Amino acid sequence: MTLKEPLPVAPGTADARAGQPHRATAWPEARAAAARAGASARAGRAPLGVPLGQALGQVLAEPLLALTDLPPFDTSAMDGWAVAGPGPWAVRGEDAVLAGQAPEAEAADGEAVRIATGARVPAGTTAVVRAEHARTEPAPADPARAGRAVLHALREVVPGQDIRPRGQECRTGDELLPAGTVVTPAVLGLAAAAGYDELPVPPRPRVEILVLGDELLTTGLPHDGLIRDALGPMLGPWLAALGADVLATRRIGDEAEELYAAVTGSAADLVLTTGGTAAGPVDHVHGVLDKAGATLLVDGVKVRPGHPMLLARLAPEPTRPEPTRAEPTRAEPTRPEPTRAESLPAESTRAEPPHVRHLVGLPGNPLAAVSGLLTLAQPLLAALTGAAAAAPAPPRVPVRDEVPGHPYDTRLVPVVRRGGRAVPLRYNGPAMLRGIAAADGLAVVPPGGARPGQELDVLDLPWPAAEGAVPAQGACFT
Repeated sequence: MTLKEPLPVAPGTADARAGQPHRATAWPEARAAAARAGASARAGRAPLGVPLGQALGQVLAEPLLALTDLPPFDTSAMDGWAVAGPGPWAVRGEDAVLAGQAPEAEAADGEAVRIATGARVPAGTTAVVRAEHARTEPAPADPARAGRAVLHALREVVPGQDIRPRGQECRTGDELLPAGTVVTPAVLGLAAAAGYDELPVPPRPRVEILVLGDELLTTGLPHDGLIRDALGPMLGPWLAALGADVLATRRIGDEAEELYAAVTGSAADLVLTTGGTAAGPVDHVHGVLDKAGATLLVDGVKVRPGHPMLLARLAPEPTRPEPTRAEPTRAEPTRPEPTRAESLPAESTRAEPPHVRHLVGLPGNPLAAVSGLLTLAQPLLAALTGAAAAAPAPPRVPVRDEVPGHPYDTRLVPVVRRGGRAVPLRYNGPAMLRGIAAADGLAVVPPGGARPGQELDVLDLPWPAAEGAVPAQGACFT
């Protein structure tokens, strides 16, 4: 299909660059640029209050401060007896102080009251004697203790023993955890104990996926030059595992105007395209970005597979100040009726920061697209969600076999880890997914390759790999 109005050819577009040397970004620098872009976009995003039950796996957007003392009052650390003063003690009543109950009266010197673990100790209590460290005997003839059993300690009683004093764990306002902490089940428990119903977390980045190409089928077997779309089913779940809210996966043909409308009309924080980033006759991504006023942050990366990937900052959406009505004033008796213009609501000049959006252009070949996902999209999303601060550095693992490298570019090779070593897998060509489907990571191979035993960074995949899942493909190089 021909364009109704051709897109302009500007410096830096695919057509303008055709036949010219490509100035790509080194792989580490590309990842750093993506992380900076995500951090910059996150700066204007206010955190959300998420109920505890929905916060698991997210990241604290603010420090977790104690809303109360922990424990909030002196409590018994054991089942036993709350005693006041030196023993032996006269037992007060038959009922025990239970957790969740307030003691009825202050303990007087020489008294003991049965108490349960976690119960608030009566005022005046000097110690808790564990049940197994005490014995009782019937009431003595002493008139002062008539009718009251007597408690004897079987071990020395130290003032304060087995009492958890108020504020032992924290005081109100103490920082319990810093911002950037991943919310684990233990964090949820601590937050609940500290008085939280919600946790402040960054909003989940909204992502829209645009799968480009007239040659793609969504069902059935390949035929007549048409192939199955492998990226549409894969990218959405992958991005969701990285903490994104995937708004939609749309399929768009090789039509520049349709792509332009989809990119500029998207409400997503990140638009992800597949294919169309090179300089072929239907590779429209560069031209669309030029027409949309986007800024290229990364235009090609020195990595194999996936070198035609790109990262762009889209032109910000125009901001409109939210209208607010002016405070009504009391009309003077002699003031004439206001004109229509005067009676219109006044508009506030304050506006929210512009919505910063980005586009990551992935190559169309499946493994090359995975390379672009891990190189550009993953660091950007990690910065947007705040996960980057909590993420450990990629583990360094010795490679079992020699891995040939590219003369000038980084290589990303699917591997499985066995016996403390990274085993490279076959089927690692740009169009292949068989290797990555069995892998638990991608080894970062420097230019020139790696020798057996050399330690390499391994980029983990956001899901567990099945132990022993090295199929018949075996090692990548033998």
